[in-house]
Amino acid sequence: MAEIRSERLTTQQVAEQLGVKVETVYAYASRGQLSSERAPGGKGSTFDAREVAELAARGRRTPVRPPAGEPVTVRTGLTLIENGRLYYRGRDAVELAARHGFEAGIGWLWGLGADAPVALRVPPATAGALARAAAALPDGIRLPDRLRISATVAAALDPLRFDLREQTVLAAGAALIAGMVEALPRTGPDPGPDASLAARLWSRLASAAPAPEAVACLDRALVLLLDHELAVSTVAARVAASARAHPYAVVSAGLGATDGPLHGAASSLAHRMLVEVLAGGAVPVVSDYLRTGRPIPGLGHRLYPQGDPRAVALLDAVGGLAGGPRVVAAVAEVEAAAGPAGRPALRANIDLALAAMALAADLPPEAGEVVFAVARTPGWLAHAVEEYREEPLRMRTRGSYTGPRPQAP
Repeated sequence: MAEIRSERLTTQQVAEQLGVKVETVYAYASRGQLSSERAPGGKGSTFDAREVAELAARGRRTPVRPPAGEPVTVRTGLTLIENGRLYYRGRDAVELAARHGFEAGIGWLWGLGADAPVALRVPPATAGALARAAAALPDGIRLPDRLRISATVAAALDPLRFDLREQTVLAAGAALIAGMVEALPRTGPDPGPDASLAARLWSRLASAAPAPEAVACLDRALVLLLDHELAVSTVAARVAASARAHPYAVVSAGLGATDGPLHGAASSLAHRMLVEVLAGGAVPVVSDYLRTGRPIPGLGHRLYPQGDPRAVALLDAVGGLAGGPRVVAAVAEVEAAAGPAGRPALRANIDLALAAMALAADLPPEAGEVVFAVARTPGWLAHAVEEYREEPLRMRTRGSYTGPRPQAP
């Protein structure tokens, strides 16, 4: 029996059925969302009507707004913190980081499996625009600020940014992660387009070509930081996704929350402290923090009372770098000085471990902030995909008003 061909639609018919512009239809085709054939006579393209109908059906949503002020339970199948360990989709994060690089770690977190590493490549047109935007910035712009600008530029160049289906969101996310690194000025030798993201990021943070163990250390840090349950930046990202913000805006919300000294920027404060410890010893430095009532940066984590397993794993890798043993010893001195007899022991957390990696590898003080932001971006996107499946605007809380009461009429 001869095969019955599905009805073919013109580009204009597809645009009308999907409620988008003609340019967006071509963008769907370029990303593999729709397959096209040349129209008879070679003018224009035609599309399979069944594919178009399926695409339209997947995009339909029925907004249901929950009553404002009701408690919101955030269900997530991504990350579990239990008994002092961190798990991504049921797999120990430390074990995953020891066996796999960043691309494979993203594949696991995104539900694709560690044997399906995500290709992190930025389209040439976007790469060119990011390079031009970066070149237009004045000297002295901090690297974390460049990351925030890159997310905005990449969003403006993506006509499909409001397509919130999982496949499109993750495809855009993979390009954005690569674009964030591409937007940083290169300071070291170019590792080539086929290099791992860790190697490409290294060329933006260091001036010298890295030893293999240095790239492996950075790769481990990226995997260890992929996600951390409902950290403050992740909550910000999910709130944006709850309002159906596009994935670039979700990442921008997460980046905004990292720009404070208590979250993503904490490693820069720890870096400064470690420099002082290496110059004059841990006891006087820790004593000065205690005397002035300042918290000692990079020590302790309320979710890991027995010690942050991510820090232990990363410091183990830092110890294998050329300048690592001296820095790791300084971290141990800080722990000892901060927890003498009679006081609870405080252990290094991931922020102090990031600072130690930056010092041992001769990276800039803000390297930890950059690594944190790039590494956490796949996690924010994974949480966005989860939140897009929930009722929109459900994360609307109510305030407890403490101001003056309105006057009676």
